[in-house]
Amino acid sequence: MARIVLFLSMFFGLLGSAAAADAKTIMVFGDSLSAGYGLRMEQAWPSLLQQKLGAGWRVINASQSGETTAGGLTRLPAALQRHKPAVVLVELGANDGLRGLPVETARQNLAAIIEQSRRAGAKVALIAIRLPPNFGGPYTAKFDAMYGELAKQYKLAEPPFLFDGIADQPNMFQSDQLHPIAAAQPRLLANVWPVVAPLVK
Repeated sequence: MARIVLFLSMFFGLLGSAAAADAKTIMVFGDSLSAGYGLRMEQAWPSLLQQKLGAGWRVINASQSGETTAGGLTRLPAALQRHKPAVVLVELGANDGLRGLPVETARQNLAAIIEQSRRAGAKVALIAIRLPPNFGGPYTAKFDAMYGELAKQYKLAEPPFLFDGIADQPNMFQSDQLHPIAAAQPRLLANVWPVVAPLVK
């Protein structure tokens, strides 16, 4: 009897390993807004995405707090090599904007991230960030337009605004008024889902 139990446990363990190996990978490649800053990892929207997708997909959260588009571009080759994603969700640019870095530089970095991800065989979606109006009209307008212009250039889905529906609700953010609280994470996932769904069919 013990041998039968041992055999069954090994058999189902192998099945589980095979299923994990067969799962395709989505890599979330962002900054603190996706890394779950101030939250438990399981509360962040990429973890909620894993729950929504189930066992057929494996969500890797390769986001890093404080990341700029330049930092992301530097990290990307190793991340692509390590995780071999079928889909890359790019959520970067917020730190470039907050630091007032040149929009054209951020655009070039994001373009390179898209191109490298595609060359690695991944489908790509952009997730947009918008700056508060106090950053100045011309800079803010150029920054906000960047995502849509890149999507048009590379024939990507229209990038969703990550904070759509919560941007004007201070109670949805932590005390720094920059990072959403746990209760806001399902809304972030809902905002992102329309560009994810076509890529995981």
